[in-house]
Amino acid sequence: MTQSIGILTSGGDTPGLNAAIRGVGKTCLSQYGIHIVGFRDGFRGLMENRTMALDGATLSGILTLGGTILGTSRDKPHKMPMQGKLVDMTETIVANYHANQLDCLVCLGGGGTMKNALRLQQAGLNIITLPKTIDNDVALTDTTFGFDTALGIATDAIDRLHSTAHSHHRIIVVEIMGHRAGWLALGAGIAGGADVILIPEIPYDVEAVAEAIKSRKRKGKPFSIVAVAEGALSKQEFELQQETAAKKKDKKLKEVVSVPELVYAERTLSLARQLELLTGLEARPTILGHLQRGGTPSAADRLLATRLGAAAADLIANKEYGVMVAAHGETSLAVPLQDVAGQVKTVPPDHAWVASARGVGVSFGD
Repeated sequence: MTQSIGILTSGGDTPGLNAAIRGVGKTCLSQYGIHIVGFRDGFRGLMENRTMALDGATLSGILTLGGTILGTSRDKPHKMPMQGKLVDMTETIVANYHANQLDCLVCLGGGGTMKNALRLQQAGLNIITLPKTIDNDVALTDTTFGFDTALGIATDAIDRLHSTAHSHHRIIVVEIMGHRAGWLALGAGIAGGADVILIPEIPYDVEAVAEAIKSRKRKGKPFSIVAVAEGALSKQEFELQQETAAKKKDKKLKEVVSVPELVYAERTLSLARQLELLTGLEARPTILGHLQRGGTPSAADRLLATRLGAAAADLIANKEYGVMVAAHGETSLAVPLQDVAGQVKTVPPDHAWVASARGVGVSFGD
């Protein structure tokens, strides 16, 4: 019998999603004659059974497009917003899967999508996932599609900020996405020649950051670029976070402990103000925000998304389910979804990128 699959994109939009949809779809159609149904707006579209036919005509011309033709959302199957309440809609999703006579559901997403996909697998569905996120923090894959494009955008932004920092003898604090992992800020900081790089994995001392900037000033360099991941924490903030997490594990204190989370942008603005006071130099924050997720995917992301998509189609044809298609060198690897879900690939403090940055004089504020 002819196989039939569903495909959806979930979480934040990422360059390369359309290339991945095309890679899965064209390989399924041309090599295996597999029928494909797209679900709009992530798991919500699957719950509401809002579909889109993915035939040859629909898949044509989308390789270079940013975003996702299917639309996306951050809704979770087991916590779906419904009339002001969070409702478990897993049974409805399972029913729609079977109503569409699907043999497999392909989910394109990051860490949250991996967890949601695993829940659907545990509910009895055949699942395959592909790793996308500009944060590059999905476990057990060399890289994720979307990362290379965002890396280029963030690097270009730092390149442009150098001229204004130099001209006005200023500190430019540029906030880069990455609330759990610092891959993007680290890579862009190195490639863009940042003088200070602050990432979640290495808590910083603002005094040490200021001293690095003052040291540059004493050497005749009265400007600095500080690349900061949105999730970077000072040592004091890190300690508070650890204490709060420990208290929340105590059920007796769970309801009484309430520590508001710092808004990323406000944290960056505060850092800029502190550095201005400590160094005597003007400091200007720049928040790149969603610019990093938009636009045409890079050649590297198109290539990665296409080959992972094609590999997913091969797995579907062979009825190998319950896996994430991971990048592994120049090939791909089917990794059990249960080994990926709930895991975060963070930057090891002794990673080669960190060592290289330290080698050229970059300060991590530690």
